Amino acid sequence: MEIRIGDLAKRSGCEVVTIRYYEKEGLLPKPARSGGNFRLYGDVHIERLQFIRHCRSLDMTLGEIRTLLGLRDNPTQDCGEVNALLDDHIQLVEVRVAALLQLKQHLLALREKCSGARPVDACGILQGLSKRSRPTGEASFAAARTSRGSSTSQI
Repeated sequence: MEIRIGDLAKRSGCEVVTIRYYEKEGLLPKPARSGGNFRLYGDVHIERLQFIRHCRSLDMTLGEIRTLLGLRDNPTQDCGEVNALLDDHIQLVEVRVAALLQLKQHLLALREKCSGARPVDACGILQGLSKRSRPTGEASFAAARTSRGSSTSQI
């Protein structure tokens, strides 16, 4: 089966620009070309794109996905590296969950500063947000969020 990039996008729920990006990054193999120079994709592309999208849904970085694809392409290797990668990813998720819980506590504390029914200039939430001090959770959440590199939800 050979399909064009638009059909691949429809079948996978992935944007055309994202498919091209994955090709450029080496995550998808280069497709064949038609006589009219259109990209032609096959079952291997569909399956690999589904694998990539599943990894992205688990918030894995492109680097992690690249590593997993490399390991998957060498099926005789020991899967210890796969386990180690997933263990590291789980640990990162745990750090982010802890940071989010701290962030929630900060937001709840802010919410308690205002009972409503008062002028905005007397709003305890806005006054609390104007203070320069940052709670520990906010700093660690920001660090956990940026330490993963640039990845967008669509890519």
